[in-house]
Amino acid sequence: HAEVVSLEKTGGKLSGARVHDTLTGEEFIIQARGIINAAGPFVDRIRQMDDAQAAPILKAASGIHIVLDGRFAPPDTGLLIPKTEDGRVLFILPWQGHALVGTTDSPAEIMDHPQAKEEEIAYVLRHINKYFDMGVTRQDVSSVWCGLRPLIQADPSANTAQLVREHLLMESNAGLISMAGGKWTSYRKMAEEAVDQAVKSFNLTHAGPCQTENLPIVGAEHFAPAARDELASEMGLPGDVAEHLHKTFGDEAGKVAALAHTGFEARLHAAHPYIEAEVVYAARHEYAQRAIDVIARRLPLALVDLVAAKTVLPRVIDIMAKELGWDSTRCAEENNRAQQRLETAL
Repeated sequence: HAEVVSLEKTGGKLSGARVHDTLTGEEFIIQARGIINAAGPFVDRIRQMDDAQAAPILKAASGIHIVLDGRFAPPDTGLLIPKTEDGRVLFILPWQGHALVGTTDSPAEIMDHPQAKEEEIAYVLRHINKYFDMGVTRQDVSSVWCGLRPLIQADPSANTAQLVREHLLMESNAGLISMAGGKWTSYRKMAEEAVDQAVKSFNLTHAGPCQTENLPIVGAEHFAPAARDELASEMGLPGDVAEHLHKTFGDEAGKVAALAHTGFEARLHAAHPYIEAEVVYAARHEYAQRAIDVIARRLPLALVDLVAAKTVLPRVIDIMAKELGWDSTRCAEENNRAQQRLETAL
C-alpha cells in the first residue's frame, strides 16, 4: 500500500524514492544506497521516473483463468488441450478443491486491475466443450480473473505469443537496477541475479551473495505430511479444514489452529474450508491492511467463488475492525472498496 511517486537523485545518482502511503495519504522520502526496480509489468513506469527518455522494454499480454466446480477436473490429475484453434495451449487443473482452467494470451494495456473480457471467457468454455464432454456453461463459472505477463519486447512487430518469456537485468547510468520480464517459475533465479548485482553495484561490502537457493519459504522448513492428521485429531479440526491449513500454512498451520480455539473456529462460508482464524492470522502476522487483502490475497476465496467472497465480506470486516481498531467510517470504506473490486471480477 506504499506507492513510489518519484525517484530522488543526488549528484546525478539515485539516492532514494518519494513514497505515497495510500492508507494515510502521507508522503515521505526513503533514502537508499541503491534501488532495485522489480515492478513486474510496471518496470518501464519506474524506469521512466529515472530517465524520462528510456525506451519501453516490455509489452504486456493478458491471460485469464476461469474457475469451475471441482467435478470438472480429476482430483489429482491435470488435463491438457495441446492445441487450440489459434495454436495456444489450455490446461484444466485441480486447485483449491475446484477446477482451474486457462489461460489466454492477448495484447493488453498495462493497468492496475486488468479485466477479463467475455469473449475470452467464451473462448475458454468453447474449447472445454470441444475436447471434453462436460457441458460447461457460463453459469458454471464461479470466478474469473485476469493477469498481466510482462514480456520483453525484443521484436516490436511480434505478437504476444512470440515475445520472450525470459528475464533481463539492466542498470541505468543513475544506478537503477531493473529486473524486467520473467515468469513465476524463475523468480528465485531473478532474485539471485538482482541481489548479486546490487551487492556489486552499490558497494554493499557488508553483504555476501544472495542466499535464496537455500532459503525455504515460510512454513516449509519443518513441513511434514503427517501433520495434517495431527491437525484433525489433536486440534479437533474437520478433515477438509485440516487439509487446507496444512497445505496453505505448512509448519505454521498449528498457529492458525491455536487461534481457532480462541473463538475463531467457525467457517467463513459453509461451502469452503477457510475459517475465521485465518483472518485474524492475516491481520496479526501477514500484514493484511484491507478487507480485500484477506479475501483475495491471503485467502483465495475471491479467486474460487466470487459469490461466497461477497457473502463473507461483512464478517471479515468485523474481525479486522476488532483486530486493527477500525471505526465505522473505516469499515464502510473497506466494504465499498472490496465490493467495487468484487463487482468487476466477473
